[in-house]
Amino acid sequence: MTQIKDIRKMYFEEGKNISQIARETGHDRKTVRAYLDKVDWNQKLPKVKKETAFPKLNPYKDDIDTWLNEDKKARRKQRHTAKRIYNRLVEKYGERFNCSYRTVAGYVAVKKKEIFNAREGFLPLEHVPGEAQADFGDADFYENGRHYRGKSLTLSFPHSNKGYTQLFKGENQECLFEGLKAIFEHIGGVPPRIWFDNASTIVAKVIKGGGRNLTDDFMRFMEHYRFKAVFCNVDAGHEKGNVENKVGYHRRNMLVPVPRFEDISEFNKELLIRCEEDAKRQHYRKNGTIEELYRDDKAALLELPKTTFDTSKYITVKTNGYGKFLLNKGLHEYSSAPKFANKYVLVRLTAFHVTVLDESHREIVRHERLYGDYKQQSMQWLPYLTQLARRPGALKYTGIYQMLPQPVKEYMEELSKQDRGKVLRVIADLTQKSSFEKAIKTVSTALSYGAADVDSLINLHRYLYEKVLQLEPIHLPEHIPHLNRYVPDFMAYDRSLKAGEEKC
Repeated sequence: MTQIKDIRKMYFEEGKNISQIARETGHDRKTVRAYLDKVDWNQKLPKVKKETAFPKLNPYKDDIDTWLNEDKKARRKQRHTAKRIYNRLVEKYGERFNCSYRTVAGYVAVKKKEIFNAREGFLPLEHVPGEAQADFGDADFYENGRHYRGKSLTLSFPHSNKGYTQLFKGENQECLFEGLKAIFEHIGGVPPRIWFDNASTIVAKVIKGGGRNLTDDFMRFMEHYRFKAVFCNVDAGHEKGNVENKVGYHRRNMLVPVPRFEDISEFNKELLIRCEEDAKRQHYRKNGTIEELYRDDKAALLELPKTTFDTSKYITVKTNGYGKFLLNKGLHEYSSAPKFANKYVLVRLTAFHVTVLDESHREIVRHERLYGDYKQQSMQWLPYLTQLARRPGALKYTGIYQMLPQPVKEYMEELSKQDRGKVLRVIADLTQKSSFEKAIKTVSTALSYGAADVDSLINLHRYLYEKVLQLEPIHLPEHIPHLNRYVPDFMAYDRSLKAGEEKC
C-alpha cells in the first residue's frame, strides 16, 4: 500500500506523468494507471520510517539544501535532479568530494519529500518566508455618494507581518481572483504557498468537493500562478491568525473614517501605496522594520507568469421579451438590447462589471455589477433609445415606452411624430456623451422651461454639464471716446447694383 500511495503522490502532488512513474517505480504502465483510477480506498496510514542520516554528506548538505530550496521558485522541469546535484558537487569540490552518486541520490530523495511535501496537512511552527495567508473581512465605504457594505480582501505575509488590502462590493470568485491578481502584480511576484479559510467564498468548495465549475476555475487560477493552496481545518480559522489580525488592523487604520471616493479601482491602487507606507514601522516582535523583514518574503516569491490571466467568468443566459436577464438567483436584473430579446447571450462577469457580448465577443452593453440579496435592476438605455429613434411612430405601442422615465414620456407628449425621432436621437447622443441620468435631468429642465425643441435640449445639456467659459463683460476705459453705433443702409447697395445694371 505504501508503494501505491507513493505512486498517487508522484502523480497528483509531484506532477509526474505515468511514464515517469513507471520508469521510477518499475511498475507496468497499466498497473500505475489502475492505481491512479481507483476511487474506493480503505487504506491504513503508512508507518513513519526512520530517515537515513547520510553522515558522510554532512559537509555538503548546506549546498544541497540551498539548491533544493531555490527549486521551489522554479518550474518542475527546471528543478535539480540527483544527478545534476552530484555533478555540481563534483565541479565545486573536485577531488575533495568523496561521496558516491547513490549516497547523494538517497539524501536528495529524502530532502525533496521534506521540502515539497512534508508540511502538507499541518501548520508550520515557524512562518516560512514567502508564505502568505488570504482572507475577506467586512468593510463599509462610499462610492459616488452611495453607501456599500462591502468586503476587503487581505493578503498577509506572517514572516514579516506585511499585508496588502483591496476593497470590493462582494465576496465572490471574481473578487478573490481580481484582488489576488492586483496584489501579485503590485509586489512583482507570487507567494509559493497561500493559506485559505474553508468558510470563505469560492475556496471552501475546493476542499469539500462541491461546486465543480468553481473548483475548476480556482484550479486554473492556481495553476496559472503556480502557487500551492493550503486550507485550514474546518471551523479553525484561527490557524491563519496573522491575516485575521491584519484584516482588523487595515480596517482600523486605513478605512477609518469610512472612505469616500469616486472610483473603487483607483482607491484600490491608493490602498496598495498606503500598505507600502505602513511597512516602514517596527515589527511588533522581531528586530527591524516590517519592510526589512519583507525582503526575505520578496526573495522567496515565484515569478509572475508572462501570460495575463483573465479573471472574468463567462456564462450564457436567456433574455426575456425586453432583452433583459436575471442573475444572483433572480434578484438582479440587467438589460442587453432590443434585438437580443428572447435569445441567449454571452455574459462576462468581473468583480465590478457585468458585460453583455455578441456572437463575435464584442461588447454590447456594460453594467456596474449589483450586489446584495434583494431585488435590483440595472438598465442601459442607449440600445433601446437608438432602436426607438428608428421607429418613433410605434413608440407608444412598445413595452419599452412604459419603461421610460416619466419626464421623457411627458416630453414626448408635446412632440409631433416627426420630432419624436429627432429628440430620441438627441437623448441617445446625450446619454452616450455623459449618462442616461444626466440626459433625463436635461429633459426635466427643458420641461420646466417649456422648451420642446432639439436645440434647447443640446444647449441645456451643455449649460448643465459641460464646462462653458463664462466671460465677464468688458468695461472700456474713460479716455476712449464714445462712438455712435453705425447702422448700414442696405438700400444704398441696391441703388448701386441697379445703376450698374443700367450701364450694362
